Amino acid sequence: MPPEEAGAHRQETYNMSRLRSSSMEIKEKGTEFLRDQLDAAQKELKLKDEECVRLSHVRNQLEQELEELTASLFEEAHKMVREANVKQAAAEKQLKEAQGKIDVLQAEVSALKTLVLTSTPSSPNRQLHPQLLSPGSSRPRGHTRNKSASGALQLQTEPLPTDAATNREDREMDSVLFAEFLSWKEKPGLDRSSAFISRVFREDIGPCLSFTCSELSQSVQRAVENNSLTIEPVAMSSLPTVKDIECGGPNGCRTPIETKCALSGMSRHCRHRIKLGDKENYYYISPSSRARITAVCNFFTYIRYIQQGLVRQEVQQMFWEVMRLRREMSVAKLGYFLTEES
Repeated sequence: MPPEEAGAHRQETYNMSRLRSSSMEIKEKGTEFLRDQLDAAQKELKLKDEECVRLSHVRNQLEQELEELTASLFEEAHKMVREANVKQAAAEKQLKEAQGKIDVLQAEVSALKTLVLTSTPSSPNRQLHPQLLSPGSSRPRGHTRNKSASGALQLQTEPLPTDAATNREDREMDSVLFAEFLSWKEKPGLDRSSAFISRVFREDIGPCLSFTCSELSQSVQRAVENNSLTIEPVAMSSLPTVKDIECGGPNGCRTPIETKCALSGMSRHCRHRIKLGDKENYYYISPSSRARITAVCNFFTYIRYIQQGLVRQEVQQMFWEVMRLRREMSVAKLGYFLTEES
């Protein structure tokens, strides 16, 4: 081989060797670069996976909190609606009771104004104080009603017309009773710690409201004290009746059947019934039981007038009015009462 060809061959071989070496170097560098890129991509992917897991956890937590908050809001909303309905019902009930009490108080104030304005120490109303009538003058018969809505019966004792002396009523003030009344008058109330109120409960109210049915008697006394007792007449059409023709009466008429009095337990013509507070139960009562209850109601009504400062009388007049009301309770307890005129 000529030297020129040999030299060219060696040069070509050297070039090929360098080319191969460069190719290997480029390949190794490319592989290393790609490996570095792959490692970086894997690290970035791992970080993104961790971020996805964290965000997924946050999303689940937020969804759970949102569900709990929604459930809590719905529960709170239902609770608020229930409370609003209960408050509305209670407010409507209180409004109805307040309107009823307002009507009662207006009627009582009107009655008291009539009592105060028409009866003064200098010019007493003789219709309100029958004991002031002269022996020859006429007296109103029957009974008068307290104008309050409780339907209390105003009892008046009728003296026997035997002679002129029996129409006169002498009075002498008991110093012990008057002292107790004065002490109570300084701070009027229904607290039984007062000697005056304690005496009235012990001597008058307790015996007057003591009936055969002791449990109902106690409930009646509590209702009277709380001013929550209702007495109303019973419609004749609602009373059980029998035809008079069956018992020898005129044709076409009907006679009420005697009803058992809830307090005394005796069969009587019960033309009134009572209701205790907000209870729906009604109890039929006899005229005697009604007179005893209304006598106590009259006493409490006058005592409340004094508490409210509505009585414009001298203390002696208040005392004698209280004594008169106590006498009414005693008389009613003994079974004396005035019947209504038909």
